[in-house]
Amino acid sequence: MRLWKMNGAGNAFAILDGRVERFRPGAGQIRDLSERFQADQVMVLEAHPSADAFLRIWNADGSEVAACGNGTRAAAHLLLEQSGKTEVRIQTEADLLTGLRAGRNLVRVDMGRPRTGWEDIPLSEKMDVRGIDVRIGPIDRPYLARPAVVSMGNPHTVFFVENIDDYDIPAIGPLVEWHPAFPEGTNVGFAQILDEQTIRLRVWERGAGLTKACGTGACAALVCAARAGKTGRSARLILDGGELTIHWDDLTDHVFMTGPVELEHTLDIEVQSEDC
Repeated sequence: MRLWKMNGAGNAFAILDGRVERFRPGAGQIRDLSERFQADQVMVLEAHPSADAFLRIWNADGSEVAACGNGTRAAAHLLLEQSGKTEVRIQTEADLLTGLRAGRNLVRVDMGRPRTGWEDIPLSEKMDVRGIDVRIGPIDRPYLARPAVVSMGNPHTVFFVENIDDYDIPAIGPLVEWHPAFPEGTNVGFAQILDEQTIRLRVWERGAGLTKACGTGACAALVCAARAGKTGRSARLILDGGELTIHWDDLTDHVFMTGPVELEHTLDIEVQSEDC
């Protein structure tokens, strides 16, 4: 089966072509593939009757997830190159997304509307999504508190911090990822507002840990920052692996993400569905 090793702003992916030969891996296979190819996510392109492809997504820990922004951009790059089209449509468990060429090795994806209801995240109980009751540290003097939350097809929690380098993200991330407030877990973003058009961001990804970039995390950070009046509706997001441009359109309410894609190498591997 054909496998593409790719990255989007440093976010690493192993993408398999299951459009002809069906491949449904088990969690153990996903963990093995992720370790073998140093991938944050493993994805499979599948045939779809009304889209250019269906994109199935797993985190490095073997858990299947509904959305991955940079992964969708990587898949869109492959489909654009193969088809010669100017835009492609990719169905995910979360939504039907559109990918467009935005320049040399640049891809823009319409990520759809952000979901801002507490039940959309989901949260364990009704709370104000602009600042939920989650605190990290001593109960009377927490060093992180009241993060904003939003769903971009997957749950995101965003802490706004003065200096992102002051926080031990590998230690804090797991505390928030499976906090009781999040029955399905959450991705955890640490966002430093540099100015009204620039955000420094690091993300602890649910099921993957600290990654060099997170596309849906970048979308979530911009949406939360704009809702709080910290930025406008467009910003440059600076991540460990590269930069993304996020625009939240005020007419359609859709979030658009633009950023780099790199195809590292292509190879054929032997795989077999665990349900065979």
